[in-house]
Amino acid sequence: MKRTTLWKRMAAAVLSSALLIGAAFTTQYRADAAEVSGKIVIAGSTALLPLTQQAAKEFKKHHPKVKIVVSGSSSIAGPQSVAKGVATIGACDWDATRAVGGFRAYKGLKAYKIAKIPFAVIVNKNNSVNNLSVQQIQDIYEGKITNWKQVGGKDEEIVVINRAKGSGTRVNFEDKIMDGHAIKTSGDNYKEVQKSGDMVNAVSSNPNAIGFVDLAYVKGGIKAVSINGVKATTANAASGKYVFYGYGYLLTKGEAKGADKAFINYILSKKFQHGSLKKLKFIPVK
Repeated sequence: MKRTTLWKRMAAAVLSSALLIGAAFTTQYRADAAEVSGKIVIAGSTALLPLTQQAAKEFKKHHPKVKIVVSGSSSIAGPQSVAKGVATIGACDWDATRAVGGFRAYKGLKAYKIAKIPFAVIVNKNNSVNNLSVQQIQDIYEGKITNWKQVGGKDEEIVVINRAKGSGTRVNFEDKIMDGHAIKTSGDNYKEVQKSGDMVNAVSSNPNAIGFVDLAYVKGGIKAVSINGVKATTANAASGKYVFYGYGYLLTKGEAKGADKAFINYILSKKFQHGSLKKLKFIPVK
């Protein structure tokens, strides 16, 4: 037998074995997944909502016996809902087992870091301003800069949009951008909104508005401005060049068990971390 023919037969045999092993693994995974049952109730962060909704959609395909309910209102609702027993998983833009930004630590909860979240300072798509320094953003939210012409834009009064207290996006904005500077929370040109979607609507409908939201929401009538000359991209946030980012967590009462554990494991799987999670503009932690 010629040497080339022998090598081809050996390669075919190896490939065939690998396919059989892969098929056996997939079959076993599906069998194991089918045994998981129960109900998962997820509440909390709207910044993480696109991620948890997509994960739930994919998870159910492999776990048909599991029911999942996903909602988003604010990060603080995540640990609160789990502590009260209203939800089995809380989504939060900070590690709620530690005290942060005026919020107490939630004892008895287990925090699982699931993603790095790039956030964006946003303006209306028709605003000519494309870059702001951290100092300029601080001055705008403190009320020291009140007109767009002071930062290179039109002679129009700036309308400041903030998230209501309890928002994880606001916690990260105050931590990474404001850095101890107090936001002016009153006046005719100040408005608060409850959810990420509300923030998008407020800025896209007002050419003079400024706000902040996680990068996954940036599309349509809004745009992200560069900060200190660095564009708001996942690559720049991953490298640390872009300063406005945080981490997303899922929280359970004690160690996650059953369907909750299987769901968190799915989000932390290589398939999801480097698949849907990246497509949604989040950054893998695994």
